Amino acid sequence: MIGGGIAGLCAAVYARKCGYQVEVLEMHDMAGGLAMSWRRGAYTFETCLHWFFGSDPRGAMHARWSEVFDVDKLEFVDLKEIARLETEDGKSLVIPTDASRLEKELLDHAPQDAKPIRGLASAVRRLGALKMPDPDKSWLGNASILFHDLPGLPLLRSLSRVTAREYGERFTDPFLRAFFMDSEFGGLPAIAMIFSLAWMGSGDAKYVVGGAQAIIRLIEKKLAELGGHVRFGAKVKRILVENDAAVGVELAGGETVKADWVISAADGHATIFDLLDGRYVDETINRRYESLELFPSYLQVSFGVALDLKNQPGIITRLLKTPLQVDPETALRRVSFRIFHFDPTFAPAGKTAITCFLPTRNFEYWSQLRNDAPERYRAEKQRVSESVIGLIEKRIPGVRAAVEVVDVATPASIARYTGNWKGSMEGWLATPKTGFRALPKTLPGLRKFLMVGQWVMPGGGLPSGIMSARSGMKTICKEDRVEFLARQTVVGDRVG
Repeated sequence: MIGGGIAGLCAAVYARKCGYQVEVLEMHDMAGGLAMSWRRGAYTFETCLHWFFGSDPRGAMHARWSEVFDVDKLEFVDLKEIARLETEDGKSLVIPTDASRLEKELLDHAPQDAKPIRGLASAVRRLGALKMPDPDKSWLGNASILFHDLPGLPLLRSLSRVTAREYGERFTDPFLRAFFMDSEFGGLPAIAMIFSLAWMGSGDAKYVVGGAQAIIRLIEKKLAELGGHVRFGAKVKRILVENDAAVGVELAGGETVKADWVISAADGHATIFDLLDGRYVDETINRRYESLELFPSYLQVSFGVALDLKNQPGIITRLLKTPLQVDPETALRRVSFRIFHFDPTFAPAGKTAITCFLPTRNFEYWSQLRNDAPERYRAEKQRVSESVIGLIEKRIPGVRAAVEVVDVATPASIARYTGNWKGSMEGWLATPKTGFRALPKTLPGLRKFLMVGQWVMPGGGLPSGIMSARSGMKTICKEDRVEFLARQTVVGDRVG
């Protein structure tokens, strides 16, 4: 198993449950990949988790997660707002997660947009009521669920065909237009944003105390209990192939690790074009990596402040009069802050961790700067962090003087720690054209090999990890004529 992120760990757990011997090869000294948080002094900074889809014990996604770790050991926080947009002159709009409160807030704010607001609230309610088919059952076994969901299919279809940006055009209010249109994620299908509201409103998408690493640690624990192993500091140099079948890997130090199956949960571009030297591609794969749109990369400015900010919103998006110049090709008119007063594990009592996410598609600039001009790279990171702290100081006076720790991660940091192509935050950006359909997990002409994770499931997010891992292991079991046992403890030992 190449890669110890969410997909690699989930695939390893499923493999052990089906009786395969498994070793996860992770190039860094901790698991998680993009599902990461890190310590700086007394503070912890989170870069991944905004909400966890599967927090409702009655939901189908909760059952999926329960297959790979003890999800009931997580502590959840029900965030009541998905966003709070503010201008620098004091105007604001709250976007609640509850559909009824959402409808009232928006109608009070923009009565002229009553029709599209009621349409939005109705869509949130209807999507929140949909049920997820059981992937282990046949169409007949899922008949009752499909019948239940049938009235919602036209809505699903219509929201899948327009981008969030196009959806936002139906509003006249500048705040509502900004919520849907003015971001790097405006190209997502509108259904992605409305599903997020629906899941949060129904209680199936809450924040996990401890962030993404709280989830990762529990999956690691489950894997260890099943007899699986994660090997850290094991960077894979190439995938070994004999007679067009994967037979193992060679590590950067020259060691070879043999296997009956090789699963890559690592970066897709590196897997195909570096680890396999581009030998197993066709026109479709080449076109995919040449033309499909990626999620952007980003800078994250994180800082710990010696202030108790429990009276502040958990997330604030500032709409700026003067754009923030992130790099030569990136000027942002909106800047979002997450104020982690809702997670007591991230800062000492009376203090608060704050992060600011700054999307950019200028990966080459930051990568070259780090490699070729390290002093200028450090100066640019400081410039951006000073600008960001200046923006939050305008909103919360006294923050600057209370800053104790500052950390800046850039697209170069993301590529260095995760290997993600162009520093992308999640892989392929789902669009109305591409949809959320899974891509092939196999490569043409190569046997005993699979890919799992965000590079075979557009749209990214934690669910792409477990869903692709689950279906990938079902494929392996089917080929090996082994029973797929998602809920099994462990049966025997097969080499894999």
